[in-house]
Amino acid sequence: MKSNNIQYLLSLVPGKQSLGTYRFLPIFFCIGGAMEWIMINVRIGKETFYDVYRRKQSERDYEKKIADGLIVLNEPTPK
Repeated sequence: MKSNNIQYLLSLVPGKQSLGTYRFLPIFFCIGGAMEWIMINVRIGKETFYDVYRRKQSERDYEKKIADGLIVLNEPTPK
């Protein structure tokens, strides 16, 4: 029963003879564009997805520089 419903819905998308399964590409392209727009513009709390990504990337770069010895942390001198 579910299979018949799914086949019916898929048959409603035009271009079956000329494009085959590629007829679904515009749909997935639009879904991907919508996801990208949401990740750029929708704020959850005070951050977007890209704010979190940039912060995490910066933290990883900083930790790598410390591990490579390019940055020396100032340790407090005992008094």
